[in-house]
Amino acid sequence: MPRRSEQVRTFSERVLDWYAQHGRRDLPWQVQPTPYRVWVSEIMLQQTRVATVIPYFERFMQCFPDVATLARAGQDQVLHYWSGLGYYARARHLHAAARQVLERHHGVFPQAFDEVAALPGVGRSTAGAILALACGQSHPILDGNVKRVLARYHALAGWPGQAPVQRQLWALAEQHTPAQDSAAYTQAIMDLGATVCSRSRPRCDVCPLQDGCAALASGRQADYPSPRPKKAMPVRTVCLLLLCNDHGEVLLEKRPPAGIWGGLWSFPELGVEEDAISWCRGTLGIVAGEVGRWPVMRHTFSHFHLDIRPLLLQAKEAATAVMEDAGLLWYNPTGGGQRGLAAPVEVLLQRLTGVLQQREQHDTNGTLRKTG
Repeated sequence: MPRRSEQVRTFSERVLDWYAQHGRRDLPWQVQPTPYRVWVSEIMLQQTRVATVIPYFERFMQCFPDVATLARAGQDQVLHYWSGLGYYARARHLHAAARQVLERHHGVFPQAFDEVAALPGVGRSTAGAILALACGQSHPILDGNVKRVLARYHALAGWPGQAPVQRQLWALAEQHTPAQDSAAYTQAIMDLGATVCSRSRPRCDVCPLQDGCAALASGRQADYPSPRPKKAMPVRTVCLLLLCNDHGEVLLEKRPPAGIWGGLWSFPELGVEEDAISWCRGTLGIVAGEVGRWPVMRHTFSHFHLDIRPLLLQAKEAATAVMEDAGLLWYNPTGGGQRGLAAPVEVLLQRLTGVLQQREQHDTNGTLRKTG
């Protein structure tokens, strides 16, 4: 069949032709693209790059090969395999959704759009991607890469987070999504945004949409999509207590389900004006002495900076009440236990492990000595 001229080929046809030659087909979740595997990958890919996700996805699949295994796992185990990937609410929602699939759908991942979109942490765009990529259904999607392609192609002004702009983008996504070849088109439009129509330095010279792109025609690719209105990032400062006992263990505290690092294990947190020694005695029943203070560590979230002041303490007396409290535990940082830990906590634990090992060479009972 003769090829249609460039002028009459549709948006989707040009994207599909490009994908046939340049698209990615060797990603781990493209091998046996079951709804479960695609779902996990799509949740991991929310606000995270493909290269970062790949090793996490492969480890996750080895431990949780199907939705029933994931549903029956403990939250600590799930968060352990998510540790370092960030945005931990995604892992909690994934776990909750797996349990919902097990309870309401007998362990079979649903294939009705409304049922998929209703799962915790999914929503309209992710549901569309799952059902398109795994089941061949035709649904528009609107992840960050697709928003960028559509905003530039149509020179659509405004920040995509604003409701009116979002509505226009959905209308455009529906307009361009073909009824056929939906799986290929869905992967193609995401790949195009990720590899060609990138946020900075788009490769317009190799883009299959260059002839019809309004942003390119006006030389204003960098103006679309409009950035989020800037706000000064507030800074919050906390003190994290690295409280060690004479067995080389450090006290960890489970954080509340909601909020930053929700459901993960961290060090006890105090305000910078609070007295750590008094807090240990009054709250934990532990007599402790200060060993040292480490430099401030800054960790940036999407909406604020967190300045962490690590304070090292040595427990002189340990109360059994700590072991009886379900929200506290003495953790051996070299024991390899499966606990969900936030990235800054893992960094501090690695440094603490080095300090403990160094001290053990000079102190047979493992007690920390004064350190700066």
